[in-house]
Amino acid sequence: MLRMSTLFLRTLRDDPADAEVASHRLLVRAGYIRRIAAGIYSWLPLGYITLRNIERIVREEMDKAGFQEVHFPAMLPKEPYEQTNRWDEYGPDLFRLQDRKGGDYLLGPTHEEMFTLMVKGEYSSYKDLPLSLYQIQTKYRDETRPRSGIIRGREFVMKDSYSFDLTDEGLVEAYQKHRAAYIKTFDRLGMKYNIVSAVAGAMGGSSSEEFLAPCSTGEDTYVLCEKCGYAANVEAMVTKVAPADSSKVDAMEVMDTPNTPTIDSLVALLNERFSGGYTGASTLKNVMLMADEKAISVLVPGDREVDLKRLQANLPGVSELRIFEEEDFAKFKGLVKGYIGPQDAAKLGITVYADPRVADGTSWVTGANIKDKHARNVVNGRDFTVSAYVEAAEIKKGDACPECQTPVIIDRAIEIGHIFQLGRKYAKALNLTVLDKDGKSQVVTMGSYGIGVSRAVAAIAEQTHDEIGLSWPVEVAPAKVHIVATGKEDLPFDTAEKLALDLEAKSISVMLDDRRDASPGVKFKDAELIGNPIIVVVGKALAEGNVEIRVRRSGEKSEVKVEAAVAAIVALLS
Repeated sequence: MLRMSTLFLRTLRDDPADAEVASHRLLVRAGYIRRIAAGIYSWLPLGYITLRNIERIVREEMDKAGFQEVHFPAMLPKEPYEQTNRWDEYGPDLFRLQDRKGGDYLLGPTHEEMFTLMVKGEYSSYKDLPLSLYQIQTKYRDETRPRSGIIRGREFVMKDSYSFDLTDEGLVEAYQKHRAAYIKTFDRLGMKYNIVSAVAGAMGGSSSEEFLAPCSTGEDTYVLCEKCGYAANVEAMVTKVAPADSSKVDAMEVMDTPNTPTIDSLVALLNERFSGGYTGASTLKNVMLMADEKAISVLVPGDREVDLKRLQANLPGVSELRIFEEEDFAKFKGLVKGYIGPQDAAKLGITVYADPRVADGTSWVTGANIKDKHARNVVNGRDFTVSAYVEAAEIKKGDACPECQTPVIIDRAIEIGHIFQLGRKYAKALNLTVLDKDGKSQVVTMGSYGIGVSRAVAAIAEQTHDEIGLSWPVEVAPAKVHIVATGKEDLPFDTAEKLALDLEAKSISVMLDDRRDASPGVKFKDAELIGNPIIVVVGKALAEGNVEIRVRRSGEKSEVKVEAAVAAIVALLS
């Protein structure tokens, strides 16, 4: 029983100054978490109970699915991460340290290497597979800008699991088992979520899906087709544009276009000169970037921006992407800012990538690589060539669904889970092989599956809070029932105590507000702020032998006889 007279708890009436989102604000005010440093939080008793409840649900569903729990240290040696190139690929996101002997270590951001080596050290035959292992462990990433409380911190708790199979078919089966376990997990957590297509990114591998909790303050953006059900993270949104017939397009024409370094100024001049018909979508934007210090040009229609996050997710092997700076332009004398076109890119040694909207045969107005001049009738495949097509342009509401061409909607969400078919990337790098039934050595294929456990606390809070406080689902709450005793006499407190013990006898967790010096108003505000599912008030109604039962989520209230209260609460919880 959590007795508020002795509970290590202090609720706050004012919002913390650094709180950006509701979950951060309310978890601090309700005494669940406290900030230690940027992106680093301590868990107070209520917060830690809630976190452990989520861990328990995750663990139960992993165990039911037949996955086995292990546990690795958070501090890991450098060498395995060198073998997979991630010591360098992670860049500044990695926390690095040295021991007294000068040995290099890191604080684990993820544990693919450790799981791979563990299985390599124990198993050597196809008879040992399939296998799925998981852990619930603290992870560390040196975020550039930690924000939103525990949604994006530098230290966080994560469930990560890995499947090991001999065949690709086995990997698909393991992937589906994890997917089903995740659905059961998030259903039990009382969360609203969408499963969307995603890109594997730095993790590598092929098939990848995210579990996203819709939330207006979420950092992830996804698209949804309400007609056919297609859903994808914007990074994984597919654009389908058919090639165009350019056989009747006139030859490229270079034009004087003074004082038109922007798309808007160029379109205004074109419409004045050619009697209208031009929009930003008629122009071709050439965005100059450095990809791991290699110059690239990314082509998108002029009415769209390049989505750098989306672009990088679709450029495998690129760890750093940045916009051209003045010193970069100085190295490429043939580039004229405001008048860049792709026609001379090959001559300048610049790799050209194009968004699929810049399809083969499409005709554009773009820079002529000469100050105050543009070119029109510039055809892809005739007047310039593209090294590769890559999803790069920002996604807009109303873009066509790739499955049924219906306009999509765009929403924001918090990523709470991600599943990957990793394939053989890590097994090859670390030489994880087993002997098949013919005695031949085969590289094992792997899957990787993560749930943000501490992030789930915030995601649930974001989805369930209201204007007066938190409002937890039954399985997540620090206590299922919050009993408030009011008044100056002993009877309400004695009755509340007995009711609490009777509920505990039925394995129902209880928080009892037995404080004698707090006013009823303070107690009610604390109960609403803390957010346990059922609030029982033992006070004025006791004169008629009743207690008041409130359902926190709906606000529904009812009075029942004291002797019937336990049965009524059990019925509500079920």
